[in-house]
Amino acid sequence: MTPLSAIDCGTNSIRLLVAEVADGHLVDLDRRMTVVRLGEGVDRTGVLSDAALARTFAACREYGEVLASLAAAPPRFAATSASRDAANAEVFVAGVREILGVTPEVISGEAEASLSFTGATRGLPHEEPVLVFDIGGGSTEFVRGAHARVQASVSVDMGCVRFHERYLTSDPVPAAELAALRDAADAMTTRALAAVDVSAVRDVIGVAGTVTTVAALALGLPTYDAAAIHGSRIPAAHVARVAADLAALTLAERTALPVMHPGRADVIVSGATILDTIMRRSGAEWLLVSEHDILDGLVWSQLPDQPNASQ
Repeated sequence: MTPLSAIDCGTNSIRLLVAEVADGHLVDLDRRMTVVRLGEGVDRTGVLSDAALARTFAACREYGEVLASLAAAPPRFAATSASRDAANAEVFVAGVREILGVTPEVISGEAEASLSFTGATRGLPHEEPVLVFDIGGGSTEFVRGAHARVQASVSVDMGCVRFHERYLTSDPVPAAELAALRDAADAMTTRALAAVDVSAVRDVIGVAGTVTTVAALALGLPTYDAAAIHGSRIPAAHVARVAADLAALTLAERTALPVMHPGRADVIVSGATILDTIMRRSGAEWLLVSEHDILDGLVWSQLPDQPNASQ
């Protein structure tokens, strides 16, 4: 069988997955992530910058070489928050089409939520109904579902890059800036949970880089270990502690943490604060962590028996 592939391009990073399907599971042939910060400044300017586009196109060329070396099928390419917001998104779409020969789908928040739900829950032991949330660079998706079906979802403009650029200007973060960030995260999360009722939810699953980095820190891992992180359960109190610890560090100190990706160190305070807020507002006692997310959902969606979440 020809390997399937997917690319997810968000506000902070672009990621590639090439996988085969065996016994109802995805077997990774290549999974990689590059921080390109495509959405840098978009919240303020409304456009994708030339520098951000150049970084993203360079990653696309690298991914094209990987796809060719593995003889993979053309990728399903999803573009999310930054591309939805940018007035010049057509420049991004045209550049990707020229490099990879596929047209990126600038997918809706609802489609993003559905794909994230599929990717996060398939193959992960959990109790239902479940809430899945995906903290991205520009937006956060909340999805409640059961039996592989989405029951309710919402996407809000709350992300680690967007909130970092809006609220944090100093290092380390002053108390007043952190308070403003928390207030904004609280307001957005309250709005999201008004749309997605979590009163009967039995498990809360978090996905994406903010969540997995906080989990790695809570677990005390000496290095980033995806196998140890996936399926871990982190007490809400430990999430709160890690968020507070990160806010007290300087950028240099956060960068030096052994599990920290250097492209995430500047925005992890805003991301961890969002995560802590979601845990508090949802009332969850535990965070169930999944290393699988929209990228896996994009691959699953290409199989004949799977719903094809689209725009």
